[in-house]
Amino acid sequence: MSNVYQNIAGQIGEMSKSHVKIATYILENQTTVPFLTVGKLAKMAGVSDATVVRFATSLGYSGYPEMQQYMQNSVKQQLTTTERLKMSQKVYNKESSGVYEVFQDDIANIKSTMEKLDEDAFHEAVKCLLQARRVYVIANRSATSLGVFLEYYLQIVLNNVELLQSLENSSEKLYNLSEKDVVIGVSFDRYTKSTIQMFSFAKEKNATTIAITDNLLSPLIPHADIPLTASSQMPSFIDSFVAPLSLINALIMFVGKEKQDDIHDRLEVLEDIWSHFDVFQRKKMQ
Repeated sequence: MSNVYQNIAGQIGEMSKSHVKIATYILENQTTVPFLTVGKLAKMAGVSDATVVRFATSLGYSGYPEMQQYMQNSVKQQLTTTERLKMSQKVYNKESSGVYEVFQDDIANIKSTMEKLDEDAFHEAVKCLLQARRVYVIANRSATSLGVFLEYYLQIVLNNVELLQSLENSSEKLYNLSEKDVVIGVSFDRYTKSTIQMFSFAKEKNATTIAITDNLLSPLIPHADIPLTASSQMPSFIDSFVAPLSLINALIMFVGKEKQDDIHDRLEVLEDIWSHFDVFQRKKMQ
């Protein structure tokens, strides 16, 4: 079943008319479809959302998300940024309604992330972060934005967090890694090699590894003690980080909930520092 396109082509002769529509669209758009949500694929194929879900299960998959992962995995040569730009021009039209389609795709990513969330893994991640001697966040390229956000707020809560990026500049910081430390790897398709390399090294050093990535076929997963997935699919030259950021928000909030007293004292000190250096713009009195 790993070759999803052969699986579809092999069964097309036995499909209903609506399923043939979906199969035909998938086979004719093999590089585009892996990035489409259920709703987007349904619209492009001219069927209902429920029909797309039934199509996936009729082929032996647990649902559309699993079939989508296999389709993504079958794209041996990852699309370049230019190719994804061309794809977005095809999927999102120039009419005003196209703007709302982007919002709908982000909403679909959040819903998909909620449905696939492993709550036990989530709470285990929170527990490990609370017990860690040091926490390292590894994130590169576009995922750096997520890493910076995660490191900034976890540092306020835990006061033992550091963001690692360049392999050349960060390798010596991994020297003292041990089972007392936690390393969070953040990477989404197209996965950055340096993130995978540092994350796998952390696993070898027996640190607890938490992967924040797009699906269970991600190259981070084999090195992760705790996998957390968030959908980032958008037929565009950019990734949709709305759902990953929502997952990170939840992670920070649950860690903060357990460290509420410490945060209160730390924020009091920080407020004094921010006031001393006049960090924030003050509202003018009317």
